Formats: sequence, C-alpha cells, structure tokens
Amino acid sequence: MVIRRDRRSRKLHRTRVWGHGNKKNARGKGTRGGVGNAGARKSKFTRMTAKHPELIRKKGFVRFGAEERKEITLSEISRMVSAKGERSIDLKGFTVLSNGNVPEGITIKARRFTAKALEKIGAANSKAEAERSNNEAS
Repeated sequence: MVIRRDRRSRKLHRTRVWGHGNKKNARGKGTRGGVGNAGARKSKFTRMTAKHPELIRKKGFVRFGAEERKEITLSEISRMVSAKGERSIDLKGFTVLSNGNVPEGITIKARRFTAKALEKIGAANSKAEAERSNNEAS
C-alpha cells in the first residue's frame, strides 16, 4: 500500500506559522517597530526627517503662551545697515544687545535696548528709539 503524505499546506493549516514564516511576522503590523512614533530618532529617523520634520522637536517643555525672545546684536545691525544703505532701521519686537559696534548717524527702533547697547549707540552719535508697550500707553 502506498503511504500518502499530506501536502505542507494541509500539515501546517491552522497553526500559528502557516503563511507567515514566523509567529513574530503574523502580528499584522509589519516591521513597524513599535506604537506611534516610537523609534522616530532611531529606526524611523530617515522617514521622520524626510516626511515629517515638524514632529522632531527639542527635548523638554515649553510653557504655553510663552513669548519667544527675539534678540539682535549691534554687529548684526551694522551689517544690515551697510548692506541696505539705509540710515534708519525698524526692529519691531527685538531686544538690542551690545555685542559689536554701530556706524555713526543711524536711527534704531526696537522694543528694548540693554544699557551697554545704549552707551555704544550714544557714543557713535546714533539714536535709539524704544517702542511703547501697552502698559506704558495707559
């Protein structure tokens, strides 16, 4: 009598590995490697930087409603003025820091000036005009 062997499909039918190769591969999530954005800085780094760079952020917390500080130095202002050739510059919302020097005879309008920046601007025969805030107006 001839011995009939079941085909592999009949033998493995209704087992955990049939059609998946390995029981790990049968979970239905492929090679995702975690839930959500897990591995975004490691195994999914290329995809995250190419497709979703806004999801990669710095560590820590940012207070809700916190205003971002905008600062500019006197050396940056002098570069901007020399490039444009203007004698006045309006820097709305910026704080002017004292690093560098400023050319003579220009007018700088900004939200705030440091004390040392005001000294340097005065020494260069330039003007510094601070913005009036809502608190000062009333």
